[in-house]
Amino acid sequence: MDGKGQNDRRAAISIEDVRATFADEANSAAYPPILTVQQAALLMQVPVATVYGWSSRGLLRHCSKKVGKHLRILRDRFIQNAFTKGVHQDESH
Repeated sequence: MDGKGQNDRRAAISIEDVRATFADEANSAAYPPILTVQQAALLMQVPVATVYGWSSRGLLRHCSKKVGKHLRILRDRFIQNAFTKGVHQDESH
């Protein structure tokens, strides 16, 4: 496997690591298990438009759901997806 694949594995985060991060009451209150787009953007430190862009390109399909007109994001899956698979155009990496 090339160096890039090895780096991707080292950046992977387990679901247990994600849950441990939000075991703290302050973190859990700021970022509940089901996030709004605004909360997800704040958590990842990106503009709201970026989160909507990821969604429209299908990069959040495993961790988001439309509720009426509103996009909701499953926090733990969102973080694990971002750190394990990444949120970029080419999902083959």
